[in-house]
Amino acid sequence: MERTSSIYQAYVQILKEELIPAMGCTEPIAIAYAAAKAREVLGQLPDRVRIGVSSNIIKNVKSVIVPNTGGMKGIESAAAAGIVAGQAGKALEVISHVTGAEKQQMRQFLETVPMTVEAVDNGLIFDILVALYRGEASALVRITHYHTNIVLIEKDGSVLMDRTGQDSEPGCGGENPGEQGLTDKSLLTIADIFDFANSCCLEDIRPMLETQIRYNREISEEGLRGDYGANIGSTMLKFYGTDVRNRAIAKAAAGSDARMSGCELPVVINAGSGNQGITVSVPVMEYAQDLGLPEEILYRALALSNLIAIHQKTGIGRLSAYCGAVSAGCAAGCGIAYLQGADCKAISHTLVNALAIVSGIICDGAKPSCAAKIASSVEAGILGYHMYLNGQEFRSGDGIVTKGVEATIRNIGRLGREGMRETDKEIVKIMMG
Repeated sequence: MERTSSIYQAYVQILKEELIPAMGCTEPIAIAYAAAKAREVLGQLPDRVRIGVSSNIIKNVKSVIVPNTGGMKGIESAAAAGIVAGQAGKALEVISHVTGAEKQQMRQFLETVPMTVEAVDNGLIFDILVALYRGEASALVRITHYHTNIVLIEKDGSVLMDRTGQDSEPGCGGENPGEQGLTDKSLLTIADIFDFANSCCLEDIRPMLETQIRYNREISEEGLRGDYGANIGSTMLKFYGTDVRNRAIAKAAAGSDARMSGCELPVVINAGSGNQGITVSVPVMEYAQDLGLPEEILYRALALSNLIAIHQKTGIGRLSAYCGAVSAGCAAGCGIAYLQGADCKAISHTLVNALAIVSGIICDGAKPSCAAKIASSVEAGILGYHMYLNGQEFRSGDGIVTKGVEATIRNIGRLGREGMRETDKEIVKIMMG
């Protein structure tokens, strides 16, 4: 692929936009970011707070620990962290620097400042509104569609910024109207991703991938050292051995163990999710190290696995009842195949095989069991490649599998966005009792 081509430039930009650092599960962190921005606009601590969030935000914030809060969970805790200690300029690392005194101040804030939270349905899957008040003064910040996408800022009832006219809910394919300002990801195809991975100038992708390797490896190692969540990673190693396949699965799960339980280490995310960022990278890193491959091959494999995960998520959407770990784990299988010399045909079959195995996993919010879903998805990704090596494949007509990898990806997008829409609503009802 020519470095000067529009597709090449778009692919580099997609990696820049999607592979960004974040501390903590990204949905509560998005609430903290909105709250920090609102506090910045208000210019003082509020004496009351009103929050509105879509049901998918509730689902993904309810059960996960917010880092740098002393173990607190929930929407109110995320907002308090942003208001008291957030630095809005740090975006998804908004609460990465919090003092012990500020943690205590968060608890006092929650005890003394009235805060209301309500579910809102403005036709958007991803919707956060944070309103702060101090006497007659007020500030409102709204985020829609993706985690850093502030579309509305008001102060004392006056509009300072308004991009809500772009709030139509996106459909599958084409430029995503809810993500204007970001690169059009409908340009992604498996063939072009493979070409890009083979031919890209490493200096164009090195900055994002160096950080991804460092951050995601560190949180994976911390997950194995510590006592986090259900300890899926260490359980995998204890009972299933330490060969490279199991290490790749276990280390990805361990990163999620730590992240879902409040570990105060950042990760580089993929498609808006830290769990997906860990899943799409750590297994590939483990295989590259075991195979003794040079840094260049690892970078190219990571470019491929990251872009394939983003490609799958484009049709599904940022939030869905379809588990994002599936997209990332299947993409990791493709990255592992690439490390071992797989061509585009082999990678396409790997992806289709893996998707046929695990596409039924639901997303019931961010919480410790995400690590187990990651383990299953990475295992499916590796199995998908081994099936291909063994001359086996799932064929068109096997369930949602159809002829051609791009057509199967479109089916997955349709399943996740449209087919599971009612499932998503029912999951939220169950979780809310």
